[in-house]
Amino acid sequence: MAIVDLVMPKLGESIMEATVLKWHKKPGDAVQMDETILEIATDKVDSEVPSTAAGVIEEILFNVNDVVPIGTVIARIRTGAAETNSPTPVITTPVQETANYQPAQQAVVVETIQHPAPSFKPASGNGSGNRFYSPLVLNIAASEGVSMTELEAIPGTGNEGRVTKKDILQYVSGRKSGGQKSEVRNTSSEMVIPLAKVQPDQPASSSQQITTYTGNVEVIEMDRMRKLIADHMVRSKQTSPHVTSFTEADVTNLVQWRDKVKKEFEKREGTKITFTPLFIEAIVRCIKKFPLINCSLDGNNIIVKKDINIGMATALPSGNLIVPVIKNADQLNMVGLAKQVNNLADAARNGKLKADDTQGGTFTLTNVGTFGSLMGTPIINQPQVAIMAVGAIKKRPVVIETPAGDSIAIRHMMYLSMSYDHRIVDGSLGATFLTAVAKELENFNPEREF
Repeated sequence: MAIVDLVMPKLGESIMEATVLKWHKKPGDAVQMDETILEIATDKVDSEVPSTAAGVIEEILFNVNDVVPIGTVIARIRTGAAETNSPTPVITTPVQETANYQPAQQAVVVETIQHPAPSFKPASGNGSGNRFYSPLVLNIAASEGVSMTELEAIPGTGNEGRVTKKDILQYVSGRKSGGQKSEVRNTSSEMVIPLAKVQPDQPASSSQQITTYTGNVEVIEMDRMRKLIADHMVRSKQTSPHVTSFTEADVTNLVQWRDKVKKEFEKREGTKITFTPLFIEAIVRCIKKFPLINCSLDGNNIIVKKDINIGMATALPSGNLIVPVIKNADQLNMVGLAKQVNNLADAARNGKLKADDTQGGTFTLTNVGTFGSLMGTPIINQPQVAIMAVGAIKKRPVVIETPAGDSIAIRHMMYLSMSYDHRIVDGSLGATFLTAVAKELENFNPEREF
């Protein structure tokens, strides 16, 4: 017999932790190789963790809703148990947090507090005065009534002075201890700041007061995915100075070609041809002409990505959005793009996406026209530097310029917009790239084969 450790798998280059959603097995249960043991969630996607060995579950080390660092042992499997009498399984108290656990590098900046005391500066997560907190720390703070002012003053023992679960639990314990005042030590200057003890029957301070609402209202708590989306959007705005450029394209040739071939396409290829693969094809061609659009920023280094991986924002039945990624989109023809688009969209709507399906994107496309919108100002999907939105295709009277003179015709028109990180992409590059995509769509060959 041997004991095999089951570890929290790596789910992407930017993901440092995952939340346990559900255990499918308990100590003493038999498990087969690749059989699902638990379900986990990251800020990208929910996923299943399969067994790495056949045997019997010996220990489960974390509870549901625990946030676990990548690479941490989450369960142990006793192999060779089928041929022996299984002893009573050892059930250990779930580990609350590993000693060296540090919050994810891309934690959310929740609030910036301007402290009146000029001699005190809380530890900064990015050198700009903003402090990062993991969702776990924020949840504990909310449940224990710790205000943001107090949270900013807690010294962190984590990476770059960030507050860990251990730090906030120690602070809460000290604050609740009878007759004592909690002290927060500024690790940079060793300045001690006393915080008044909070009595159970003491009225909450202004920063701790519960919000009240007047009138006929319904309060709906955000679900887990909506909270993650909100945090991701806020973080993107705080990270990148957004600039959005607009243009329009005459996509009449493209619309007429799709109308002409869509039935034959579906019959021959077994999948529908939507506008999305046509948009992606045009974007890929332009990225090859303007590779700086396909990059990310690491400190003062611009990382130009040689792979072209296009993310496509997909609406879920819950109303939330997720962005599955078409890997190496430049290596796919129209049929390949159509199949990838449809397969990923179906997997997203049915909750069948794998963790890898949302990783590695280098540029994102969002179709706001699906919902009837003419145009939008999308938020950059970090760590990318640009995102394009396409609006609804509408028939409009348009002036057509020809060598024989101008005329007015009914054409299929569509607005395009692109938000980009102004730290890297200047207005000239952003507008030029956007215009190039519009020209690709306008010059679509209506006689092309698929």
